[in-house]
Amino acid sequence: MLNISSIVWGVGDLEKSMTFWTVALDYVPREEPEEDWVVLIPREGAGVQLALKLVTSPAARRHHMDLYAENQSAEVARLLSLGATRADWRYEPEADYVMLRDPEGNYFRIIQKNADWF
Repeated sequence: MLNISSIVWGVGDLEKSMTFWTVALDYVPREEPEEDWVVLIPREGAGVQLALKLVTSPAARRHHMDLYAENQSAEVARLLSLGATRADWRYEPEADYVMLRDPEGNYFRIIQKNADWF
């Protein structure tokens, strides 16, 4: 079972964007913000997270969805059988996700759900 957990928004000014979205949505940082990354969550109750990622290139892919899975490998296999494709992606060493593309070429990530996140 998959659910939309995060919308990842590429931004040019992390601090300015974080200030705007926390007030606009009444969200708060899930953890202490990093230099280039912050995950915002509803102040109260449940809801979709908004992850802000600093991008330094106008050509960078600026938006994608993060889908959390109970069983990442099973969901990746299921989605590939439905027509998704593996993205040609440069993974960082500690990557906890698999980057896929939908049949139209849009990126999305499958992340193994961590029970501590919510």
